[in-house]
Amino acid sequence: MTNTKKFTLTAMFLAILILLASVPFLGFIPIGPINATTMHIPVIIASIILGPKIGGFLGGVFGIISMVRATVIISPTSFLFSPFIPVIGTDQGSWKAIIIAVVPRILIGIIPYFVYKLFRKKAEKNAGAKSIGLFIAGFSGAATNTILVMGGIFLLFKDSYAQAVGIGIETVFSVILGVVFTSGLVEAIVAGFATAAVTAVLLRLTKTNATQKL
Repeated sequence: MTNTKKFTLTAMFLAILILLASVPFLGFIPIGPINATTMHIPVIIASIILGPKIGGFLGGVFGIISMVRATVIISPTSFLFSPFIPVIGTDQGSWKAIIIAVVPRILIGIIPYFVYKLFRKKAEKNAGAKSIGLFIAGFSGAATNTILVMGGIFLLFKDSYAQAVGIGIETVFSVILGVVFTSGLVEAIVAGFATAAVTAVLLRLTKTNATQKL
């Protein structure tokens, strides 16, 4: 793939991220105290099509958008994603919020590439293997986001999160597991199917265009 084509596709995925973030209930979907999201899907697809460097960059953009949104649209859990929002019980934010907002999102753009790479040889010869590989890559990207974000909340903000959502500290772990296996699982399945459908078409188009130029 030429640099020009990579730049064009990167700009396209970046525009999609901005669009999803700008349209209410499209990029971020409020479900209880935590937002479900669809913004990881273009990052996952970009990771597979354009590689882990560009995927990681777009994941970082997703993280920054998430941080800005948490700062501007304040909710009881905004402090988890923005270092500018005071942590419950204090008068200042925490730099740890940057870890939760950005690091998992960068990894969304890296892990799917390497997961799909495990299936690449078989995928070139078998359409079924390609679909399975793309589904698993999409699923793994979304699961990376949910597990690392919710795991980070548990490790870094357990007490404050319990206060924010009005639960006892002893129930935080079970509540977080509930999020992972409900909305998180749905996100992962949706990401798997969306990745398999869209990425298969894009891979075919990029391969066809490359062949035509030879």
